[in-house]
Parts: sequence; structure tokens; C-alpha cells
Amino acid sequence: MSDIIKMIAARGPLIMGILNITPDSFSDGGRYSDVDMAVVSALTMVRQGAAIIDIGGESTRPGSERVPAQEQIDRIVPVITALRAVSAVPVSVDTTLAAVARAALNAGADIINDISALEEDPAMALLAAECNCPVILMHKQGTPANMQDDPQYDNPVQDIVAYLSSRIDFACQHGIERGKIILDPGIGFGKTPEHNLQIIANFEQFKKLNCPLLMGASRKSFIGRILNIDIPAERIFGDAAVTAWAIEHGADIIRVHDVKPAADIIAMNKAIRSQLRKPI
Repeated sequence: MSDIIKMIAARGPLIMGILNITPDSFSDGGRYSDVDMAVVSALTMVRQGAAIIDIGGESTRPGSERVPAQEQIDRIVPVITALRAVSAVPVSVDTTLAAVARAALNAGADIINDISALEEDPAMALLAAECNCPVILMHKQGTPANMQDDPQYDNPVQDIVAYLSSRIDFACQHGIERGKIILDPGIGFGKTPEHNLQIIANFEQFKKLNCPLLMGASRKSFIGRILNIDIPAERIFGDAAVTAWAIEHGADIIRVHDVKPAADIIAMNKAIRSQLRKPI
């Protein structure tokens, strides 16, 4: 069992703080292009309660264009190196390319977060098995460039459960330990607002796959559409509602931009649940 899985077992839901080293991410593009500023932001998230920092050098917002591997490496490796010099917080690298993941792992990253669930780069599964590191497998329909054009499902929850089950099998067949696999149903990646709500409402259905679950709905457009909020950073209360629901229905990791509210929600949930064990 990996250290991350042990942390989940010991502490309950963990917070993954988002650190996008990109000029075009939908919510915070360009904000952390300076290495020192990025490290300060990461350390702030850790102080607020983040147990993992997720660092990516390529935006995967709807309509985004691909970023070459070397450019991703040039963006993220200096930040990982600088962060590792001052903190032991686990770092995940958000990429679909094995060359980027390897460079990040060599710089001190601990986890591979692959939104293609090891499909895009044939070398990614081999790298994860070689490094024996945790890997996050996410569902998406289409590519970031076209995924929101017209997403279709027979049944979004059942279809995604089946897909993730097949990717678990693929990972294990390529030498990745099942105990190192974390699953993400991919909120907003080739889903309509209704699809996203169905996935969230039935989140506990993914527990049948017997892997830790990640919820990543932070600031996404479906929340803005439901609440009529155009500015992503102002969707904090919508995010809070999703976080509260997700941790009550099986989420092990909450991937967020706003760490402090998520930490408060988890702390209150634990405080309330502690009373269930006491006689009345």
C-alpha cells in the first residue's frame, strides 16, 4: 500500500491543491508562471490543509490546445524542484505524456495524474509500473479540444464505471499494483451539466471498483451555469456543496483551487460524524 493510500486510510479525505503552471487554464491561467510565486502558493495551500499538490504544465480546459512535452517540462520541473527543496508534501504531476511524468518524478514528484487513464501515451503505464508510484486514472470522452461538442452516454454512471474498470485491468496487466490506483470519474471532461450532476449524485456507485476515489469539480463551468456565475473564482459556494456531498458519499481525495473552505468542510464533517458513535 502506497504512502498516499495509507494517508487516506489514516486521515480520511485528503485535499489536493491545484497549481497550474500554465498561461491559459480556465480559472488561474498565468497566475503562477513565476517559480517563487508558485512555491509560495503551494506552501500556502499546505498550511491551509492540502495533503497533495497537483502540478500541471498544460491546460485541459475545453477547447485548449496541446503543449509539447519539453514545454511542459520547462514549466513544471523548476517548480517541483524548488518546492521539494522546502517541503516534503506529496506532489502529483498532471500530464498524459510519459516524458513529462518521468521528468517530474525525477525532480521529486510522487504521483502520476493522467487524464487519459494511460491511453494517450503507451509508455505511461510502463513508467508507472517501473517507478511503482500511485497513478490517477480519469475518465474523459473525447479530447480537451472537442470533448464538450456533444457528449453522449447510454448511462453516464454505468458507462464510466465500466470504463474505469477496464482501465484498472489494463493498468494491472502492465505491472501497476492495484493498490496504487486512484480513480477520477472526470467531472467536466466530456459531460453535460446533467451528466456531471448524475455522476455526483451517484458518486458512491464508484466505490464498487474498490479503489480510492478523487472528486475534481472545483470552479467548473457546470457549477457556473447552475448558479449563473460567470467568474470561476466566485463559484466557491457551489464548490463547497459538491465537496460536502462527495466526502459524505465516498470521496477519498478532493481536488480544489480553494483549499481552506474544503479543509473546513472536511473538519466539520468529521466533527459531526464523531457524534454518531456516542449514545443519546
